[in-house]
Amino acid sequence: MTANWIWQQQGWPHFCWQDEPLQPRLRAAQRNLGLLLGTHCAHGSTQDQALDILLANILASSAIEDERLNAQSVRSSLARRLGVSEEQPYPISDRSEGLAAMMLDAIDNRHQPLTLERLLQWHQWLFPAADWTVQRVRVGQLRGEEPMQVVSGRLDRPTVHFEAPPRQGLESALAAFIDWFNASLNDPSQDPLLRAAICHLWFVTLHPFDDGNGRITRALTDLALSQADSQSIRLYAMSVAILEQRAEYYRVLEQTQKGGLDITAWLVWFLDTLNATLEQAQQAIIRTLAKSRFWQLHGSEPLSAEQIKVLNRLLDGGENGFLQGISASQYQKVAKVSKATATRHLADLLEKGCLEKLPGGGRSTRYQIKMG
Repeated sequence: MTANWIWQQQGWPHFCWQDEPLQPRLRAAQRNLGLLLGTHCAHGSTQDQALDILLANILASSAIEDERLNAQSVRSSLARRLGVSEEQPYPISDRSEGLAAMMLDAIDNRHQPLTLERLLQWHQWLFPAADWTVQRVRVGQLRGEEPMQVVSGRLDRPTVHFEAPPRQGLESALAAFIDWFNASLNDPSQDPLLRAAICHLWFVTLHPFDDGNGRITRALTDLALSQADSQSIRLYAMSVAILEQRAEYYRVLEQTQKGGLDITAWLVWFLDTLNATLEQAQQAIIRTLAKSRFWQLHGSEPLSAEQIKVLNRLLDGGENGFLQGISASQYQKVAKVSKATATRHLADLLEKGCLEKLPGGGRSTRYQIKMG
């Protein structure tokens, strides 16, 4: 038999890698974790912010598999479990309750050993009995005897992107993974962030369920990351960064699963994505702090609803935040006001010290938040 897949390689699952490209990335990740935690401890964050991060992680992990969730329902389930009171809680569902339970079990019960029973429980939470998908999924059970393949293209000429190990021997392969996961936690020679990356690749390659393998893999990764740094795990959502690079995520997984036991390329991608996640999370905390300071300074100003809307959009930053400043015509579109009103609003915000002009002038004049 030719070794087409990583699990067919002699020596599987004893992975190897090159340290040289990993070490600077591991140092960067530890530095970013420290900076994130330091920024958080210095300025604090609310339960609402933790809830938003957990919600983003759940929504993104499902979106990677093209599944759209009811965000309000999942938020209500998380809020109830976190003890966050909401003015108008949205109705919860078996699905939202299950997703919230799995996420919080992964990051809060990090001291509990991983067991097959725990994985099967996660699978049951992922596919509640009332859900329509129950008809095609063995819920809370390992997959059936038929080959497990990920394919695309025409039916007569399919492209096989991945084939999982055969069903026979899956129990023992899964037991070996679980034993490694538990034993490696206290192994001083095992870097905890590399352990999370190895866990991700190993479990998704075993593909033990009919469906839900990707989501459970990412929950397991969250468990491993929470074990690596229990203080920071509620401050970032790695699935969001994976979703942003979904095509590359699948490409590097496929390439690794079709290769040998040297998984350096996967580990590099994982650490780069984790570092991007941590940097984004730190920027989000800094933006939140800046926004809070801004409104402490200007909260008593008599501002219109349209002005407040545009200021918050600028303060929130991100891809919708007009990183190059906002022009009069853009203000007009965002605030949904006339050209004359936009001009008057901007002049008023300049006078109150809320905005400042960027270099340049005439029709191309742009404005940005004036901090302090």
